[in-house]
Amino acid sequence: MYLVYVDESGDIGLTGSPTPYFALSALVVHESQWRRLLDDVVQFRTNMRNFYGLKLREEIHAAHFFAKPGDLARIPKHDRLQICKRAIDFQENLGYINLVNIVVKKAGKAPTFDVFEMAWNRLVQRIDNTIQYGNFPNGNGRGVDKAIIIPDQTDNKKLTGLVRRMRRYNPVPNLGAPGYRMLQTNLIVEDPYFKDSSDSYLHQLVDVNAYFLYQMHHPNSYIRSKSAQNFFKRYNTALCKVASLSDPLGIVYI
Repeated sequence: MYLVYVDESGDIGLTGSPTPYFALSALVVHESQWRRLLDDVVQFRTNMRNFYGLKLREEIHAAHFFAKPGDLARIPKHDRLQICKRAIDFQENLGYINLVNIVVKKAGKAPTFDVFEMAWNRLVQRIDNTIQYGNFPNGNGRGVDKAIIIPDQTDNKKLTGLVRRMRRYNPVPNLGAPGYRMLQTNLIVEDPYFKDSSDSYLHQLVDVNAYFLYQMHHPNSYIRSKSAQNFFKRYNTALCKVASLSDPLGIVYI
């Protein structure tokens, strides 16, 4: 069984939206490595407490780190940025997780284009496909494992409906030919299991990933001033590059 932790960055609006992109990032870990990951994350958070004073109970929320830090304003802003950078390096060096990433380019999309549904559809499909081909680490072979989707809070009702529908009806356009083929997602078990990132160290890591995935495409002034729009490019081996062979980072663009 694979556990798939997911977070978003950007909004899903098309008309009048301040965000020209919508990003999804997923951290995929096999159940056999989950306790190892938890222990490693707790050690990482302990290190962040010792180096920067970030308490174990405090949330790493990248957008709030820089715009609305609240009590975290006691930690210098450049140190908050370093915490995010170290969170990325920590994940890159684990060696037993994979990251799957989706980016919707909103420009030119029809008013009826459903940003949320298309992004999540592609993510769920890529998770299912990658398990089918045995391309996630630590699995039991092609198509043997299953996955459960564990998102941060989002449009929970809509996502649950989408995941249920994709098990029964999931037409996918043929590559280089007219028509569609039906690719039901047979390896995604149960409804999505929603969690709040404030209660999940793993979702806080994925929050950092989604934030810097978005910032790579549309950095704000602070991120640009620190060249932190390049942070996501620190990833290499952790990326699930087979998700999109047309992109060097494996990012699925829509």
